[in-house]
Amino acid sequence: MLVCRAIDLIAAGALDDGAEAELAAKLAVSQRHLRRIFIQQVGVTPDQLARSRRAHFARRLLDDTDLAVSDVAFAAGFGSLRQFNRVMAATFRSTPHELRALRRRTDRLIADGGLALRVPLAEPGQFDRRLRNLAIEAIPGLEIARARHYRRTVTLDGDPGVIEIGAGSRSDVRLTVHLPRIEGLIHLVAHIQRLLAGDAWDPYEVGIRTIVADHVGPAAAPGVLGETVTRYGTPIEGLRQVGLTHLFPTPAGLATADLEDTGLGDAGTQAVRDYSSSLRE
Repeated sequence: MLVCRAIDLIAAGALDDGAEAELAAKLAVSQRHLRRIFIQQVGVTPDQLARSRRAHFARRLLDDTDLAVSDVAFAAGFGSLRQFNRVMAATFRSTPHELRALRRRTDRLIADGGLALRVPLAEPGQFDRRLRNLAIEAIPGLEIARARHYRRTVTLDGDPGVIEIGAGSRSDVRLTVHLPRIEGLIHLVAHIQRLLAGDAWDPYEVGIRTIVADHVGPAAAPGVLGETVTRYGTPIEGLRQVGLTHLFPTPAGLATADLEDTGLGDAGTQAVRDYSSSLRE
């Protein structure tokens, strides 16, 4: 897939020293076509994504090292301090010195404003219809659906993150992702599109939701799933103020889960265990 290959190259630094035209040449397409397909599928241009990558890398250096701010700028691939300050302010709404002062915050994952993208909808008005169902099915601690807004925790290549989907125009939604890195971004967008089309976040989650709903009924399922997530999902620090606390459990986490007292009962618990065991690596 063209965009996936391009993102991998950008994540590896293809635009740190090169230009969009050079990246397009590597992919055997025109620069115009590359920009057009990026805007269609990701909502930003290759250059904009590369700037965000450099900004988020610089943010990690500000958080995790004691390098001088000027050294961080050049280590992250910025050509000047003026450019560094401008991009950081545009991305995080704070100066590099202000970001350095905030590095001990527990809500680090969402404090930086995230990367904003536009995701096209398959049908006009699709988000409003889907949001009503998401609100009914929302699992406490994992996801929240409010008027014209949806938020949940996710895992991308083993790293925790947060996605926020808000209403845009009738033909698209505004997606804000809070991730430690951009590798795999195009796959995350594909997850979003499946979610908006009516699926759960991934096939395993679909299976667990279905098993629980079959055993306790659709109305009781969110409560049982919320208890399951709290017990067996990975806790995520610093998100409680936005109503999120855990990642969805892994197959290994539920393969021996003790869920009888959640209301799932013996048969439902065994069904969850059997399904999870069949997928456990």
